[in-house]
Amino acid sequence: MELNARIPAGPIEKKWDKHRFEMKLVNPANKRKYSVIVVGTGLAGASAAASMAELGYQVKSFCYQDSPRRAHSIAAQGGINAAKNYQNDGDSIYRLFYDTVKGGDFRAREANVYRLAQVSVNIIDQCVAQGVPFAREYGGLLANRSFGGAQVSRTFYARGQTGQQLLLGAYQALERQISAGRVKMFPHTEMLDVVVAGGRARGIVVRDLKTGRITSHAADAVVLATGGYSPVYYLSTNAVGCNVTATYRAYRRGAGFANPAFTQIHPTCIPVSGDHQSKLTLMSESLRNDGRIWVPKEKGDGRPANQIPESDRDYYLERRYPSFGNLSPRDVASRAAKERCDAGYGVGPGGLGVYLDFADAIQRHGRKVIEERYGNLFEMYQRITDENPYEVPMRIYPAPHYAMGGLWVDYNLMSTVPGLFVLGEANFSDHGANRLGASALMQGLADGYFIIPNTIGDFLARNAPGGISEDAPEFAAVTDEVQQRLNRLVSLKGRRTVDSFHRELGKIMWDRCGMGRNAQGLREALQRIPALREEFWKDAIVTGEKEDYNQSLERAGRVADFLEFAELMCLDALNREESCGGHFREEYQTAEGEAQRDDQNFCHAAVWEFKGAGNAPQRHIEPLNFEYVQLTQRSYK
Repeated sequence: MELNARIPAGPIEKKWDKHRFEMKLVNPANKRKYSVIVVGTGLAGASAAASMAELGYQVKSFCYQDSPRRAHSIAAQGGINAAKNYQNDGDSIYRLFYDTVKGGDFRAREANVYRLAQVSVNIIDQCVAQGVPFAREYGGLLANRSFGGAQVSRTFYARGQTGQQLLLGAYQALERQISAGRVKMFPHTEMLDVVVAGGRARGIVVRDLKTGRITSHAADAVVLATGGYSPVYYLSTNAVGCNVTATYRAYRRGAGFANPAFTQIHPTCIPVSGDHQSKLTLMSESLRNDGRIWVPKEKGDGRPANQIPESDRDYYLERRYPSFGNLSPRDVASRAAKERCDAGYGVGPGGLGVYLDFADAIQRHGRKVIEERYGNLFEMYQRITDENPYEVPMRIYPAPHYAMGGLWVDYNLMSTVPGLFVLGEANFSDHGANRLGASALMQGLADGYFIIPNTIGDFLARNAPGGISEDAPEFAAVTDEVQQRLNRLVSLKGRRTVDSFHRELGKIMWDRCGMGRNAQGLREALQRIPALREEFWKDAIVTGEKEDYNQSLERAGRVADFLEFAELMCLDALNREESCGGHFREEYQTAEGEAQRDDQNFCHAAVWEFKGAGNAPQRHIEPLNFEYVQLTQRSYK
């Protein structure tokens, strides 16, 4: 497997401009001869499909939801980062670059991160032009707020529904191209495999979720923008339908999978309330701007929060990290909450919760201001918990949220399979071992609006259009494999539901490869997961028929892939003998309990190559070189 990152030479601030000039171009009249498949219609997928169609390419867009606007990007709440420096508080492109590299614990590629910071300033202008209703200051300028891991205000927002508003902007751009006939939309359609022919990605095999019909689609390039894989933990902040199938199937076809163990635990989620839950609910990190996080100073203090005086409260983030306080990065804040709860200071059922308190902010600003900033989030919390956060503190606890790992891509966002491009959360490139808040939306739109329209043209210009159709033997072979896998799944008539296997897998992963990891636990997981997978194929039950609308079959296929992918995650975590960002190996920590990196042996991206069913995957590395940000022990104190 060749890991050529194709990073341009020259100063970091000039790399992207130099690269764009040196890339080959496709004549505008020739673009209509090329076809591109885009899988996923979240911020990355919708913006990519719309942008490439606007340029003239023939685009096919696929999503398993009934509408492109139901992509999980719509659930993002708090905001999107950009280095506009509207607050005149010292922000810059370089500072956003620095904060992102540091926040990812120095496990991201410098060149990609700097480009992201550069492009961020254009994203806001694009979205404002589309009519995205960002919050504004009294004088009409766009408002900003702070997020964890930064000491400047660079986050643009639309109350607590920023993802929804940004997705509606991308969605209307996509719909315009659908109306113009340059995008053909396939909703309710799930990608089940990638077709590689002649050493290139040439198409996909999909299933119509309403009819069960299997079809193939050929193109000159394939773009995956299919999001992350945190539902491997069963309970996560992701939509229940989010899955790893598209990227995992691409991995089995030769695409390297980078850093699969790098997952993010979000510190502000509504705690688990019972076994009935199928997902968890995020409370935006933006709440940490005005909310103060605390636990009682005495273990087992059962008094209602409002009856615990200030003298009996431990504002532990402010105590441990005075420079950043409640705006410490997500991995740091999550581990601190777990430590307090594990030590017996947690609140709520089972002691798995800490308080997020807005009393000071309401007293300082007034309730109306807090309603304007967070009203829909407060309403959502009250509907779910039947507690009024204007009157009593929220209870929060960390939960699986985002996947920093993903398919390996070079500077052009192309995977190790030529012609297979990967955008947004589905790739590994920008966030290292921990994503800073409000950077997911930034990356998705940067990749879709500004990067892939340039880089895919360079690839297409080097390859003649067409030359393959769905009748090719490579498509028939992959289609046959997909049919056999579906037949095997639908024939399962055991005694256990698919969800019961998913829940058991999730518990293994949360306990052994979650917020804390150690060699013994990971080895146990690597023994239990294959056994659980074997039991799944013997005792799971899948009802209904293959040629029908069958959600039982849908779930079974996704869980089957999770049962394989989870093993890769644990293997990656076991091999990375250091702590960095969200990957916290308990054997490698400082005296203060912070993550302790090993830059000498692990300053690299780990990229896994599939070597066939039943064989151990091969681990490759891409060394990470830091010329502009000095490698230092992360500190937010």
